[in-house]
Amino acid sequence: MKATCVALLFAVAFMLCGGTAVAENKFVGTKTCAMCHKAKDKGEAFTIWAKTAHAGAYKTLEGEAALKIGKEKGLAKPPAESPECLKCHVTGGGAAANVEKTFDMKEGVTCEACHGAASGFKTLHTKAENKAKAVEAGLVTGDAVKKVCETCHNAGSPTFKGFKYPEMWAKIEHKLPKK
Repeated sequence: MKATCVALLFAVAFMLCGGTAVAENKFVGTKTCAMCHKAKDKGEAFTIWAKTAHAGAYKTLEGEAALKIGKEKGLAKPPAESPECLKCHVTGGGAAANVEKTFDMKEGVTCEACHGAASGFKTLHTKAENKAKAVEAGLVTGDAVKKVCETCHNAGSPTFKGFKYPEMWAKIEHKLPKK
C-alpha cells in the first residue's frame, strides 16, 4: 500500500511538473524557426508560411476594413491594440510579445501560434526519435493542430464565413518530404 501511494504521488508530481514546463515555454519567433524550416528537407514550412494570410494577420488589423469592424464592434482601442483582435491575429494573443519580448507580434500568426511556444521543444523536434519528447515538451502536431485552428476560425470572428479544415490546410500544408 505504501509503495502504491509513493508511486501515485510520484506520478502526480511528474504530471504537474511536465504541465508546468509546457506552460513556462517561451515564444522564440520566426527567425529561430526559419533557421531550419526554410530548407527543402524540412518541407520549406517557413517559406510556405511567409506567403500565407497568417504571416500578414497583424497587418490586417491596421487596414481600413479592420478599423471599420472595430468601430462597428465598439472597440475601446484600434484593432491593432485590442485584445479582442490580437487574440487571433498575433501569436500568443499579443500579451506574450509584450511580456516576453522574445518575438515581434507584427510577425502575425506564426509557427508557434499553431505548434506551441517552442523554447521547450525547439531542439528536441529535430530528430524523429525525439518526437514523443517534443510533444511532451509542448509541440502541437496532427489532429491537435486542427483544434488550435478552430480557436480563431469560428463564429466568434466578425469575418467568419465557415471553416473547412481540409481546404484551409491545403493552402498552408507544410509536411516534411518523404525520405
